[in-house]
Amino acid sequence: MRVLITNGSLGHVAGTQAYVRDLASWLLDRGHSPIVYGPNLGDTAMQLRKRTVPVTDDLDTIGAPPDIIHGNSAVETMTALLHFPNAPAIFVCHAWRGALAKPPKFPRILRYVAVDDTCADRLLYEEGIASTVLLNAVDLTRFAARETPLPATPHRALVFGNTAHAATHLGVIRDACQQAGIALDVIGESAGTAVDEPEAILRGYDLVFAKAKCALEAMASGAAVILCDVAGLGGMVRSEDVARLRRINFGVRSLSEPWTVESVQRELRAYDPDDATRVASTIRATASADALHAQLVALYETVIAQGFTRDLEAEGRAAAAFLRGMPRGGDEAKLNLVVQATHRLLDAPLIGPALTRGARWLVRRGRKRVR
Repeated sequence: MRVLITNGSLGHVAGTQAYVRDLASWLLDRGHSPIVYGPNLGDTAMQLRKRTVPVTDDLDTIGAPPDIIHGNSAVETMTALLHFPNAPAIFVCHAWRGALAKPPKFPRILRYVAVDDTCADRLLYEEGIASTVLLNAVDLTRFAARETPLPATPHRALVFGNTAHAATHLGVIRDACQQAGIALDVIGESAGTAVDEPEAILRGYDLVFAKAKCALEAMASGAAVILCDVAGLGGMVRSEDVARLRRINFGVRSLSEPWTVESVQRELRAYDPDDATRVASTIRATASADALHAQLVALYETVIAQGFTRDLEAEGRAAAAFLRGMPRGGDEAKLNLVVQATHRLLDAPLIGPALTRGARWLVRRGRKRVR
């Protein structure tokens, strides 16, 4: 099966990029022919090509039409649909907010998928689209469980996510961990410390601050996880809450508490190595990427078998409506360079609080424009 997978950027590896990379690799390993299409060819494109998955930012380079289009971003999905007029599609909604994640409406998109209940609500109540929920998952082969038990008290912690930055929530976490005597590292694009293989280092941390797919990967690796992001603090993941939190992708709906040193310290005191081990076991038993990818292939087969009759007039109206409301995003690559430079500046010991507050405003404003 030839599967054309679209994404809004193939630059630095964030949530949808990891989703695309893992899916394409899995399809290739099982005899399918994935092709990945999107702009900003960078780290994600390099990782895909290293796995021998074809990658392009120009649909004219694809010499055979796909059997199905798997869309993850609106503009690229519509571009692929118009370029390949005989291909059906599915569209996956990955985000609660953001114009760039807005689902396109087009006659040949025969199924819509949401990665959690939050996205399903966006599709149903803001777009009038019914969807199938296929929950996010983790590659259990790559993210193996730690080989040694967690210590009674955490010694090493990690902030794992692309929004972690001296102008966002990193400073609060750093202060709380320092007061608790916990060594803290950060991995992420905004901090300029992103890594290609987080699976190689996650098992070395007792405690991880993360959300969404990063949180899943950390839990599968055996770390205790405190949910967090720029949006707020979500708290320590407890075994009794895993099923509920997974339905919302350990994401924005769980991040309801404002950032304070005291709130982080409270969550640090909730660290329980035995419960974290139960969380890891649950994730490894229920959140395998193999199962997710098999569900997607079954959906592809259903959509292809369903078939469709082309309605050129309806497609033309849908394309015109999409163009009228087409999102206008900023330059992600340039924004990330600015964010990294700001992080390095704010990490310097002589920078005062006034400049830090100003930089926080600038970073938030820039990210809103990109969304």
